[in-house]
Amino acid sequence: MSPIIVLATIVGYFVLLFIVSAIAGRGSSNASFFTGSRQAPWLVVAFATTGAAISGVTFISVPGMVVAKGYSYLQMALGFVIGYVAIAFVLVPLFYKRNLVSIYGYLEQRFGLMTYRSGAWFFFVSKILGASVRFFVVCVVLQSLAFGPLGVPFVLNVVITIALIWLYTMQGGVKTVIWTDTLKSFCLIASVVLSIVFIARGLGLDFGGMVSAVVGDSSSRVFFFDDPKSGEYFWKQFMAGIFMVIATTGLDQDMMQRNLACRNSRESQKNMIVSSIAQFFIIALFLILGTLLVMYVWATPGMEMPEKTDELFGLVASHDSMPVIVGIVFILGLVSAAYSAAGSALTSLTTSFTVDILGAGNLDERRLTLTRKWVHVAMSVVMGLVIIVFYFISDSDAISAVYTLASYTYGPILGLFVFGLFVPFKVRDRYVPVVCIAAPVVCYFVQGWLLERFGYTMSFELLLLNAAVTFVGLLLLAKGGKEDGKELDK
Repeated sequence: MSPIIVLATIVGYFVLLFIVSAIAGRGSSNASFFTGSRQAPWLVVAFATTGAAISGVTFISVPGMVVAKGYSYLQMALGFVIGYVAIAFVLVPLFYKRNLVSIYGYLEQRFGLMTYRSGAWFFFVSKILGASVRFFVVCVVLQSLAFGPLGVPFVLNVVITIALIWLYTMQGGVKTVIWTDTLKSFCLIASVVLSIVFIARGLGLDFGGMVSAVVGDSSSRVFFFDDPKSGEYFWKQFMAGIFMVIATTGLDQDMMQRNLACRNSRESQKNMIVSSIAQFFIIALFLILGTLLVMYVWATPGMEMPEKTDELFGLVASHDSMPVIVGIVFILGLVSAAYSAAGSALTSLTTSFTVDILGAGNLDERRLTLTRKWVHVAMSVVMGLVIIVFYFISDSDAISAVYTLASYTYGPILGLFVFGLFVPFKVRDRYVPVVCIAAPVVCYFVQGWLLERFGYTMSFELLLLNAAVTFVGLLLLAKGGKEDGKELDK
């Protein structure tokens, strides 16, 4: 596929993105930047959230996942649905009741300043690393398809792209993010559906033939109950899906900013349930696409399965045997997933750093606006630097570690919130950062010991262990008295 076509697709998407953000950002204020002024229609938020959970890494990796792991990811996606129900009926009412701009404000109200700052810093590290790794993967793909052949250095590719993302999010904040995520969701769904249609057509399959071929293929196995030591074992995946989505959505400022932009908690709950079901079916579409991609590679003379399965979708989409429209659809889906996710991450990082870490929420409107704008610039620079560092030190392990990284960094946040919600005791606030730092360290050594001693591979249950160690640490820091006259939020 011609690099010019790739660039033209990217430019066309950005033009559309700027038009949407300009319309959404009209009459913006600090309130609209941080919370969307809590006026967003729930159905719009639901559609936006459906695509928000799909990153560029998901777009690239999930179809290729079927080669080694079949449809085991659907086991985790089932857990996602249950996790969203828990978020909707436990966390959403809590956050609305306390009228929080940043969800980590709950930790200050419940425990104290040091616990609050611990949660905020762990979110900051989680989001800046996670978002940068995800965006890095996409930048590498686009570098190979377009920027490299045109002689554009990788560093310049990152600088220009981050600058454009900063431009479209600097004014409207979460209000803009919701509407650009709506555009992203549309592009993602259209991309995966059209890719399925064109690749099935390339295989000479009608709808009925495609269904039979996918069901009959060995890569479409969904449930894995045979080996408890395996990372694909059903109960590992299902339980981890529940708690992973609670941690990475319900306790993530980036994701919850959208949900807290609804008019009230009831509308936010409806948004979460609808979007969780839609996400399950979109993940299923990506996996079906993966099976068709595998079948296409084996059926096409001269094509070979790539060593890295992440390259599978791009390999087929850009192959000479495919019509140009398939490559355009691939690029459109990829950039919509990557750029919107990066813009959303910048907005949430700006909010959390401004409100939680700098404590600027009580400044007057003019000073708060100035602080927020400088923080937004700083977050853009930091994200760009992290992506560039990944480029020079990365290997395949760095990319595959995205969810492992989340297990380490979101574990303490999950432990803090679970303790706060279900244990009515105070804690020795000043020692909480020690517990939050110690928990991932302990889990790292436990993970290695289990693998060496018993051959047990920890999967996403690492998140649960991390949260449990944090919870036990907080129990050891518990004081004798309960919260002073405060109603325990459950």
